[in-house]
Amino acid sequence: MRQLISTCRALRRTIHARPAARTYGTRAPPPPPPSTMSAGRSFPALFVRGGTSNGLVIQRRHLPPREQWRAVLPAAMGSPDPYGRQLNGMGGGISSTSKVCVVAPSARPDADVEFTFVQVGIKDGALDLAGNCGNMSSAVGPVAWDEGVVADRASKVRDVVAGGAGGYREALVRVFNTNTSKIIHSRFRVSGDPPVYCHEGDYEMDGVPGKQSRITLSFLDPAGAKTGKALPTGNAVDLLTLSDGTSIEASLVDVSNPGVFVRIADLGIQDAKPATFTPQAVEADPVLKVRLESIRQAGAVKMGLDPKTESVPKIVLLFPESGSADIDIRCLALSMGQAHKAVPLTLALCLGAAANMSGTLAAQVRSVRGGDSGPVVIGHPSGTVEIGATMEDGRIVSADLLRTARVLMKGEVYY
Repeated sequence: MRQLISTCRALRRTIHARPAARTYGTRAPPPPPPSTMSAGRSFPALFVRGGTSNGLVIQRRHLPPREQWRAVLPAAMGSPDPYGRQLNGMGGGISSTSKVCVVAPSARPDADVEFTFVQVGIKDGALDLAGNCGNMSSAVGPVAWDEGVVADRASKVRDVVAGGAGGYREALVRVFNTNTSKIIHSRFRVSGDPPVYCHEGDYEMDGVPGKQSRITLSFLDPAGAKTGKALPTGNAVDLLTLSDGTSIEASLVDVSNPGVFVRIADLGIQDAKPATFTPQAVEADPVLKVRLESIRQAGAVKMGLDPKTESVPKIVLLFPESGSADIDIRCLALSMGQAHKAVPLTLALCLGAAANMSGTLAAQVRSVRGGDSGPVVIGHPSGTVEIGATMEDGRIVSADLLRTARVLMKGEVYY
């Protein structure tokens, strides 16, 4: 008996000294904490929808110096990806979902914050900083406001009278875009104390499901964002000679971002209608895409821009008729070599301004239905967008539009 008791005590001491290992069956043991998974390989960011685009919004203080962004941002977005999906990062595999905005306080007296827009190449991982994105611009003001980038916020809030709705409070953030060296005024709804961005509202935007509060963007003095002039060549219409020896008329306009505008009828496409000449139809026609890129590059050369930079200028195809009494002009745009399912916002601004410039192809198309000035309603594959332009003595004082935005996620992005 004494020997049995002694054996049991020894066994108990052994059990307490060596805890039994956990068994997980077919499940792997839990991963180590994130800090040991990717030490030094992450940064804080927000994943945000702005208009009909989405991407990362990052504070500049959380990134290395600008010359090192190529080692960080492509990997965070999942590029380069030869399969075109960006499956290993935050990108969505199309140009409108492979975007980054880097924000910081501004030292300029006319701006509260500044931001740099980065278009990340999906397959090659190239970083294109040549132009701005109007859709993602709509997210910059609200995010900068809520993240504490904007100083002296109390002085930037005002009460807005909204009739029987009882009114609401609105904030104004002055934004400097480093890509174009232009100022944007962003007005958006705030609530609470202290006031924070309120995305809830009754404004409905084509291309985005649901209703939210509207964001009013005013692009001040938007002409000549890259070339210094609204009409870089001085002509309302130019004749572009292409590499195959053919030529085509185009309007080369630089407002917010440079655009090359051509008529669909001049492409030799018969009976082109919005119902059949869709982004999917363009993507399924490699011969047409090659010709459109040739036109874009020829326009870039005329404007004094680098033809190999895909983001600027972009090309916009104009339908001969709007197809609706409520639409002034209908278009189909290409961005980064892809047919766009909506319209890049800076191109919509450029098209709206071009439609108010005498003699441009956009003005010619618009005049078919009797319009010649004022706000322009642009039809695109996902709906419409209205562009307002304030003109003084032939100069574009501002280009205005409405968007919505919403923060989708906040946390650490690993690369």
